[in-house]
Amino acid sequence: MTQLPALELGWPRTELRRQLVDAVLRGEKTATAGLLGDRDEPSRCAGDRLVLLDFDDEPAGVVEITEVRVVPAGEIDLQFARDEGEGFESVEAWRVEHERFFEQPLLDDTQVVAVRFRLVED
Repeated sequence: MTQLPALELGWPRTELRRQLVDAVLRGEKTATAGLLGDRDEPSRCAGDRLVLLDFDDEPAGVVEITEVRVVPAGEIDLQFARDEGEGFESVEAWRVEHERFFEQPLLDDTQVVAVRFRLVED
């Protein structure tokens, strides 16, 4: 499991990381988003398997990428926002929280890497 590339949700040793990983393990989080050019996005593609890192950067499970799309932020829809498993009930709430996390505004044309995945091992 540890030889796989890592999926890091949020920052290590933060409550956000704990919440996001727990949501994946419960099956509530099946999507995530990043900014194009941030970290290693969009180097992943459908079929890739990644080790999900927990609060302490230890393996918590394995996910398989099912879809990777680069889209303008204005094209993120409510279903994707809900699939992020963070309780978003509107695209606007999704955008506000992501602007806070990315520490920059998300304009309609800001390129976002929208990733869908499924838990295959915990």
